[in-house]
Formats: sequence, C-alpha cells, structure tokens
Amino acid sequence: MTFDPGQLGQSKADLAETLRTMRRRASRTQVWLAQRCNMSQTKLSNIETGRITPGLVDVELILRALDAPPEMVAEVAALARLANTEWQGKRASWRRGLEKRQSELAGLEMEAVTLRYFLPAMVTGLLATPEYIRASLGHSPVDISKTVAKKLDRQAVLYDNRKRFTFLLTEQAVRWSVVPRAAMAVQIDRLVSLSHLPNVHIGIIPLGSTIGRGPMNTFTIYDQRLATVETFTGRIVFQDARDIAEHLEVFGLYERHALFDEDARELIGDWATSYRS
Repeated sequence: MTFDPGQLGQSKADLAETLRTMRRRASRTQVWLAQRCNMSQTKLSNIETGRITPGLVDVELILRALDAPPEMVAEVAALARLANTEWQGKRASWRRGLEKRQSELAGLEMEAVTLRYFLPAMVTGLLATPEYIRASLGHSPVDISKTVAKKLDRQAVLYDNRKRFTFLLTEQAVRWSVVPRAAMAVQIDRLVSLSHLPNVHIGIIPLGSTIGRGPMNTFTIYDQRLATVETFTGRIVFQDARDIAEHLEVFGLYERHALFDEDARELIGDWATSYRS
C-alpha cells in the first residue's frame, strides 16, 4: 500500500468499516467474534465503530477467526498498519504555534521511562544551548521566543533519575555549524557536561565508522510504544508494534558502533577545541 499522508486519517475509518463489513458478510455476531478472538465485546464494538484503532495482532486475530482469504489478509493488514501511523505536517504545527508542539513533546517525555534519540544531522532541543535553539528556528514563521522558552523548560526532564535517555549523534550532528564557531564550542561543551548525568547516555558515531545501514532520518523512540520520524515537511508517528520494533533494531545497530563515556568526551572535546582555535 502506498504511503499518502492525506490518507492517514481516513484509513482508521476505512479499517473499522472493513472489519465490520467482513464480520457481517460472514454472518457472525460481535459476541461470537469477540469470544473467538479472546477480547471483550466492548473492545470489538469500539474497533468496528472506529473509537479505537486495533493493532496488527488484533486485526490478525479477527481475520483468522473470520477465515479471510490470503489476499484480503494482506490488504487489511496493510490498512491496519497505515491506521496506526499518523502524519503531523509542519505547516499545521506553525499555524497552531510551535510552543504547543513543545508542550505535546513534554507530555510524551513525562510519560516515557526509556527514551532513545537518533540524531544524524543536528543536536536535538533537549541537548541544545539557547543560542543553538534560536538559530535552528530561524526558518520558522512563528514566535521564536516562546518556542525557545518551551524547549529550555523541557530540558528539566533530563534530571529525572527515574528516566533513562540515550542520545546517538553522528559526527555531522555534533559539528554541523548552526551558530558561529565560539557558540558551537559552547554547544559541544554542553554535550560533554550532560554526558556526566547518570541517566543520560550520549553516544557518538564518528565519520569513518563502517555501518551497512545509512542514517536516513532523525527518529525518537518512547519506551516500546511509539516512534516518531522527522522529515523536512513534518513528522510521522508510528504506533504499530512492528514499526517500533524495526526502529529499535536500527537504533541498536547504531548504538553498537557508537563511542560512549570518556571515549566520546575525549573526541567531542577535541572538536570543541578545534572550534575555539
């Protein structure tokens, strides 16, 4: 199934209608199907009315119980995966105000316990200095001051020792000159400082590391329940377990090639020095 951001919202309604129609064509009641799938009738009713979006496991149970033909299984499974994906366009975020987006991110960070960030291109806001944040927002047609303030407020979550943060940055992400050289040195110094926090692990992937899979996108994984992927024009939110598992696998691959602790601090300390020279 082709990914079309404009279809994501409609896919949830299409999935609900498809599952409801398949049950009726099979001449089965909700009570019968719910029992066969080991789920409550209330849950099945909510799935068929679109109040909740089923994961792939629930969809597979329903299709198996209804003895759906293979071609229908493939089509509905693809629809279910699309229904568990959300598109958040950048222009819509601008209209709402980027500070509201920061509040949403803060909510995700507060709910999660294990947070993983893969950063192939730039430093993320949680690790950034005020000057770096302001410069990175220069292209956004919004009130930058409010967004900078919200991003800085979010950084307090790093000091919550109940949470574990792992940030993987490529050499490009660390050294990409968003601000003048002296300010870049300060930004890199901040990475060194934060790497000493007991619950914050900052890994660096130097240029020249041999890794078969290219760093295509910035992405974040919240526990094992949600992953977000950044693009130039917006953000894709994955909630399907298979998509999240694949991002965890990719993250693990990059993590195994990263330098941590003193090795990382020594390397990025040299980069800071080069910016000061």
